[in-house]
Amino acid sequence: MTDPVKSDWVKVEIDAGVMTLTLARPEKKNALSNDMYGALADGLERAEKDPAICVVVFQADGDSFTAGNDLQDFAAQATGAFTGERHVLRFLKALAHATRPLVAAVQGQAVGVGTTMLLHCDLVYVTPDARLTVPFVNLALVPEAASSWLLPARIGHARAYAMFALGEAVDGATAVAWGIANAAVEAGDLRARARAAADQLAKRPLGALTTTKRLMRDAEKIAALMDVEGAEFAARLQTAEAREAFMAFMERRPADFSKVG
Repeated sequence: MTDPVKSDWVKVEIDAGVMTLTLARPEKKNALSNDMYGALADGLERAEKDPAICVVVFQADGDSFTAGNDLQDFAAQATGAFTGERHVLRFLKALAHATRPLVAAVQGQAVGVGTTMLLHCDLVYVTPDARLTVPFVNLALVPEAASSWLLPARIGHARAYAMFALGEAVDGATAVAWGIANAAVEAGDLRARARAAADQLAKRPLGALTTTKRLMRDAEKIAALMDVEGAEFAARLQTAEAREAFMAFMERRPADFSKVG
């Protein structure tokens, strides 16, 4: 068993059967560092083992849900400077195998994993100004979190491809219309709406909830696809295209992929 991962940027609260995981790095739009992924994975793993935890809620401080992966971490992986365990893999597998209901409250930007993780949530509430994006191709990367299957299955191939390949954003109302989210809620009511739903779930019989979720999801297929995507993702990080994408980001210029062939 690994030691718990400490992160000041993830707040964990447990009350009345509900675990709330709050991203608390608003000054960086809640960009997810390796330690943040570790703390989130720890929370989900704890929820699976603790019979007193019936529901998990994801929410975030500030004006954005998350700007996605901290690109400094990505750059370090692309250049080989990163060493140690990549906790994002633990987090994704914890999402795949989660039996507890997952609820999300999403405002502002939800970039990359900020959107793909919603495909593993059972109830999702968004603000009207939410902007869901999965711009992996822009960074010379590929989809993750089994989203290469889950997103087209949810919204159709054409819409999913436009989100992946063109980086097209989806607003709150569209996310509801397409079936990514349950409802669009004004920012001032967002957390209360998500918590009210979580409280309702926490009062339901946990065995029936977990069995229903198991019947609705093929966790093993999802986890296996995550492995395939993860291998492709890791390989892409080592390409000249990815190096150009991250250098362009660091140098605050448009990427020029024509020069990498």
